[in-house]
This record gives sequence, C-alpha cells and structure tokens, in this order.
Amino acid sequence: MHFTGRTWRPSYETDSCIIPLTSGCTYHKCHFCNLYQDEPFSLSPLSEFEADLSEIKAYQPNTRRIFLTGVNPFALHYEQLKPYLLTVRDYLIKCQSIAMFSSIRDIKSKEVWQLRKLRAMGVNGLSIGTESGDDDTLLLANKGYTSQDILTQCRKLEEAGIEYYFVYMTGLAGKGAGYRNAVNSANLFSQLNPYLIAVDSLTLFPGTKLFDLEREGKFIQAGEKERMRELQILIQNLHIRVHLLANSKSNFYPLTAYLPKERNSALEELQSIMDTVEEKEMERYRSNLSSLA
Repeated sequence: MHFTGRTWRPSYETDSCIIPLTSGCTYHKCHFCNLYQDEPFSLSPLSEFEADLSEIKAYQPNTRRIFLTGVNPFALHYEQLKPYLLTVRDYLIKCQSIAMFSSIRDIKSKEVWQLRKLRAMGVNGLSIGTESGDDDTLLLANKGYTSQDILTQCRKLEEAGIEYYFVYMTGLAGKGAGYRNAVNSANLFSQLNPYLIAVDSLTLFPGTKLFDLEREGKFIQAGEKERMRELQILIQNLHIRVHLLANSKSNFYPLTAYLPKERNSALEELQSIMDTVEEKEMERYRSNLSSLA
C-alpha cells in the first residue's frame, strides 16, 4: 500500500478497509489543529491507487466499504474524483460504499447533480469536522465557514442521498461559552439529519493558534466539568434521532448513546462522573495527553 504522511481514520470506520487517496490538508488554518501543518496536500497517482486496490482484492476481495484517507479528499473536484471512484468497482465488485473526510468548504464546490452522481459511484459516509454550529465559535476556531454554510451544504448532501457525520468539540468556545456553543450547535444540527455526531474535547498542543492565545492570556480554556456540562446541554437540546459517540481519547469519560432513546441515561452517566470525580483528576488526564492518536 502506498501510504504517505499521517494516516487518520475515525473510530467508527474501524471495520472499513482504508486506502490512500490524498495526503495533507487543503486548509491549514484551523486554530486548534497542527496535525498536518508541514504536510502539503497531494493526490495519489491513479496507477498507485489501482495497485493498492489490487492488493486489497488479493487479501480482502469481499470488502464492502472502503475509507479513503487524507484530511479532506472530498476537496477534489468532481472530475478529479470520478476516475478513482469508478476504478474501485473494477477491483472490488462487492464494495457498497466509499467513505472519507470532508469539510463544509469541500461541498460548496459541488452541484447537487454532481453529488448525486458521486453517490451513484458509491460515495456514502462523509465525516465532516464541523466542530461547532455556533458562529462565534466557528470564527474563533477559524473554520472558514458559518452556521448557515453548514445548513446549506448539508442539505445538498441530503438532497443527493449522501450519508454524513458531524464532529463536535467541547471546550472549543472557551471558558464560560460552552452553554451558548452547545445550544446554538444543537439547534442547528437538529435542522439536519447527520447519521452520527462524534464528540471530541479540545486539547491544546504547541504549534496551534489557540495554544499561543492561551499563553498570551487571550484565550481561557474551559474546565473539565464545564466541558461535561456542555456535552449535557448538547444532548438535552438535540431533537433528532442520532448516534452520539463521545468516546474518543480526548474525552475524559467515554460515552455513547442513541438519541433520544438513551438521552436520560447519558445525562445521568455524565452527572455521576461530575459528582464523583475531582476536577484535578480530570485535568491531570488532559495534561498527560501527548497526542490524540
């Protein structure tokens, strides 16, 4: 396999067969991220992609889902993606879906008719790092889009029949702003139909803008219990059927729930942790995270 650079896939894609398509990021401007700052965006040659498909066929010929690696391969234009997607079926005849990371910005460049054709080629399962649905938080994180952009672009995906997933980040709004972030994000997300919402918690590392702002006293991090309360507020205000996965390494307490069915039990679990675990213990956990991989 022709893997280059950092390879990252969501925990919920564990059973998917991963194959490199791109490396690096097209944006490099999110204020909380330094994962790909020294890695330029590049596309795997079609010949290498075919060779990787051939290798998968030799070892996993019955693969039903593949995950294309890269921070946001959906940034590729429709005509760039097309030959790669069509080639998948030449090698993996039982493959039913092709998933990948995407940004809201990447959807903007595609018309609904193009999205429908991409869906017909197998694209189904876009992991979108929205991080928030609150405009002030999106601006602080320098995501490069607004809450209205999220609404407009995800409705295009729904019109095309493409399943998508959100990422939400507790603590991103800073100390005292978690309630606003959670309520506004939940209100926005509830107007859409993400299949799942994955929840991370802000962890600052050197080399990020927010890390520097904190050192300058211009950004104050939310406490750990404040973040848990933010997650509770998000859960309370989500009014859609959705899988919530707050079980990544960045979360002090791993939680999964199907909403609204498991809303009350999820809220009670979080409250129990807040009632029985000291803030300092949670802080130690955060400070000992050297990476999120």
